[in-house]
Amino acid sequence: MSIKYICCKCNKKYDPKTLVFRCDCGGLLDIDEFDFSFSKKDILSNEWSLFRYLKALPFDNNSNSWKDITMGEGLTPIVPLDKAYPNILVKVDYLMPTLSFKDRGAVILISKAKEMGIRKVIQDSSGNAGNSIAAYASRAGIDCDIYVPEGTSSKKIRQISSHGAKVHIVKGTREDTAIEALNAVENGEGFYASHVYNPFFYQGTKTYAYEIYEQLNGKIPESVVIPVGNGTLLLGCYYGFKELFNLKLIEKIPKIIAVQAERCSPIYNAFKEGKDFVSETTNTGTLAEGIAIAKPMRGKQILEAVRITKGKIITAPESKINQTREYLAKKGFYVEPTTAATFAGFLDYFNEKNHNLSGKVIIPLCGAGLKKD
Repeated sequence: MSIKYICCKCNKKYDPKTLVFRCDCGGLLDIDEFDFSFSKKDILSNEWSLFRYLKALPFDNNSNSWKDITMGEGLTPIVPLDKAYPNILVKVDYLMPTLSFKDRGAVILISKAKEMGIRKVIQDSSGNAGNSIAAYASRAGIDCDIYVPEGTSSKKIRQISSHGAKVHIVKGTREDTAIEALNAVENGEGFYASHVYNPFFYQGTKTYAYEIYEQLNGKIPESVVIPVGNGTLLLGCYYGFKELFNLKLIEKIPKIIAVQAERCSPIYNAFKEGKDFVSETTNTGTLAEGIAIAKPMRGKQILEAVRITKGKIITAPESKINQTREYLAKKGFYVEPTTAATFAGFLDYFNEKNHNLSGKVIIPLCGAGLKKD
């Protein structure tokens, strides 16, 4: 299978083996559309990981680089939040090897890095993505440096270190952390395994949509509610549903309801103002650190995905994050604040603001609460 990167700005194409991480014009790279056929009969029913959708992933059918790297990520359950609300379903995506949905993208990215002979990876993260990349890199025998902003949960930092990665704690913002990591990459210190820049990551998160398709037997929900900071799950989810639609396996793409933190909401601001670009904002401090991205690099693509699906971008009231976390715990789900923020935004918008909820909605539980406390 011939896989190419394509610039989202100028459409210039690159061979991934060049190890380029952005276009000469400065644009971010996507995976160019590649030919594949896929239907229910192509699901590898004896493979108990997201690689059961191998025929829809950017690997040759005889590829086996992933087999020593996968830890059974994916196949997370979809269950009702409460029997009183049968239309509200949760997908328990923290039931992953490193306790967050980021394992979806990390296993694909690191498997491709191994395939390309990469010996060291570099990544910047607020915690979950860094932990995931560190775990899979260690499993693949690849050295790993992770850059995290000061204030990152000490539990997340210990977890990253436990996988053998070198952790660099950067003074300043999440954006300062990204700059430090980029400097290291540009100095030739390693391959940029970024969950924002590297498009292979989104090939992993698109399996979120494929699982919903399989688990609900093709009965796609009316809406999917997704937290958005850098947009790794949102864009992957959109790509997955778009592929399934183009393959004529589903009749519609669900509306995407994106949730931003009230105190760091640049994409919401752009959506509300009708803009097709996102301006950098200031993170004034939020419990939802996982989506506190003041300068989302793929903001334009996120806006496009939401608008194409006739979706919405809403915000999570900061004052309700903790009480929503307690509410979810009483339903049996112990989540970290970012996931609670997603629910806080959803409940505020559809309940207190009296917006109609038609049809089923799926909301991900992205990160386990034990990683924060």
